[in-house]
Amino acid sequence: MLLGSGELGREVAIEAMRLGAEVIAVDRYAHAPAMQVAHRHHVIAMTDGAALRALVEREAPDVIVPEIEQIDTAELVRLEAEGWAVVPTAEATRATMDRERIRRLAAEKARVPTSRFAFADSAAEALRAAQEVGYPCIVKAMTSSSGHGMTVVRGPNDVGAAYRAAAEGGRVPNPRVMLEEFLRFDLEVTVLTLRHFTTDGTVGTSVLAPIGHARPGTLYHESWQPAELPEAVQTSLAEVATRVTGTLGGIGMYGVECFVRGQAVLFSEVSPRPHDTGLVTLGSQWNSEFALHARAVLGLPYTGPEPTVPAAAHVILAAESGWAPSFGGLQRAWSTPGVRLFFFGKPEAHPDRRLGVAVARADSVSEARARAQEAAHRVEAGIMLEHPKRGNLLPP
Repeated sequence: MLLGSGELGREVAIEAMRLGAEVIAVDRYAHAPAMQVAHRHHVIAMTDGAALRALVEREAPDVIVPEIEQIDTAELVRLEAEGWAVVPTAEATRATMDRERIRRLAAEKARVPTSRFAFADSAAEALRAAQEVGYPCIVKAMTSSSGHGMTVVRGPNDVGAAYRAAAEGGRVPNPRVMLEEFLRFDLEVTVLTLRHFTTDGTVGTSVLAPIGHARPGTLYHESWQPAELPEAVQTSLAEVATRVTGTLGGIGMYGVECFVRGQAVLFSEVSPRPHDTGLVTLGSQWNSEFALHARAVLGLPYTGPEPTVPAAAHVILAAESGWAPSFGGLQRAWSTPGVRLFFFGKPEAHPDRRLGVAVARADSVSEARARAQEAAHRVEAGIMLEHPKRGNLLPP
């Protein structure tokens, strides 16, 4: 059972079905990407613990796989205590979906280096915390992803609006927010870290080649693998990722985000599932992050990591709002060599919403990045239908 059925869940569903699994997709809205390929699907508010429990008891899944942040994680913990299997674990899911829990776990239990940080429950507390952390700083929602509810604050006059954006604009509204030092770093990196069974039945950890990524604003825009980093930095990245994921435990793919500054590596955050920047593995790895996650979820062994082919991914964004996005310019996009296009099947568009991704392979990372960007920019995303009047159901 997938709790969350976005584009990442869609790829996990496809890979799990290739391995013979029955997939049940769940999300808060109809026609979500993974629902379009799953055996069955349900629409519920996953932040409603009673509704979540009722659905789990009704479907009786062998494995529950959280894919988004908007979930009642406390109910997941209770379900796991009663014997339901949650990947990677319910507690790891709860910790990673709460910025305070995961930052304290990383700094105090895993003992990995992090940036300065603080927490606040009001705009007044946020102002005091910003002074402690120092300007510029970043105000973040407690439960979020892909940059939602995140604002860079450059002085005291920016704190109030940034606090409101974080408290109200995260995946789950919460008056408590996090403030983090704004780091001057060389590169932001994702370290995909797989905890999996080995051929002798023990649990092992495989760390994939680091993924570099860029966010012109706060949202994921492009990624590439491998990130070209000194060997000492790659060793530090692997150590940080292994310590954090080892502290969290369980099995499955983790996306560990770190900042690289010179030879220093600082932990940022971690997701307990495939990562959006890992879309590049659809081109760079024989087994993508989604295939590896599905394999681990089903308890199957892995003997990696595998060789990495230079590749890059670049998002395809919506330019306007509406239903049933359509895509033009595909002949021009596919005229770029070494490119594959993946459209997510999202039923609704709004400006800058991620509707797909161009993935390119090449002899070098720089060439792959250029190819992916060229192909993505050649795709023309248009809208076929106006918003319907009947809730979130597509018109016939």
